[in-house]
Amino acid sequence: MTDPATPSAQPASVVRLDLPDAPGLVHRDVAANGARFHIAELGDGPLVLLLHGFPQFWWTWRHQLTALADAGFRAVAMDLRGVGGSDRTPRGYDPANLALDITGVIRSLGEPDAALVGHDLGGYLAWTAAAMRPKLVRRLAVSSMPHPRRWRSSMLADARQTAAQSHIWGFQRPWIPERRLTADDGAMVARLIQEWSGPQPPDEKALENYRRAMCIPSTAHCSIEPYRWMVRSLARPDGIQFNRRMKRPVRVPTLHLHGSLDPVVRTRSAAGSGQYVEAPYRWRLFDGLGHFPHEEDPVAFSTELINWLKDPEPDR
Repeated sequence: MTDPATPSAQPASVVRLDLPDAPGLVHRDVAANGARFHIAELGDGPLVLLLHGFPQFWWTWRHQLTALADAGFRAVAMDLRGVGGSDRTPRGYDPANLALDITGVIRSLGEPDAALVGHDLGGYLAWTAAAMRPKLVRRLAVSSMPHPRRWRSSMLADARQTAAQSHIWGFQRPWIPERRLTADDGAMVARLIQEWSGPQPPDEKALENYRRAMCIPSTAHCSIEPYRWMVRSLARPDGIQFNRRMKRPVRVPTLHLHGSLDPVVRTRSAAGSGQYVEAPYRWRLFDGLGHFPHEEDPVAFSTELINWLKDPEPDR
């Protein structure tokens, strides 16, 4: 087997994984916003687009793909720009452009809109897409990530939140973070996921898949670039302009999910995001779960998500 850390490795052999309980899973590429994106698709019905976070790829949604498909949805998990089987472009990792990737994929799938479900960085981008392109977002579900304006204020004013996301400050150094992420076959990826999880972290097989995916050439660099932008732009005109754009309220029903033991995003930081939603907003705190509730307790997470997606009056 080819070592995924070598230049000759092909992303497809590492990220186009099968799901034993989902024989109908389809892998394919779609074009959007000037790049090519890998998606994993299962089921028929209203589109639910799943957006992964760091340091993962589409496979983090394996449990939700099957649950959503069984519930009558067209479940699609995409690899973000620079990750998994998607293009690794030299630029384009600011949140506004990454959000256009997402809305472009919705259009490329031939759908008028989608329910966006985002975790971590994927949640940050889901918030952004819902504000920038509201006509393309039917509903919004975010896990383990505050609204971008709430994230910014927490990072600048809350010393505990700043400390909790110390890894993001560490990402600002050139090249060293990439080397650390890929050293020892991606051992740091597994360590971060274990440290950020609650009592039930993903199993060893899952950690191995995440390690291998991070070791695909250029993935570590592309995975870090959005976080470099988020910090370096805090005082730059482009960052200030983006923050102003995010004043536009989210006007679609929103489900906000969070683990009570999340060591990366404090509950206090995430919970203040409802002020940016002018629509039905539901907050759900999972007791005893960490930063990856969709993997730590996939049944509880999927049940909450599907019940909310099917609820015609989600503000109750």
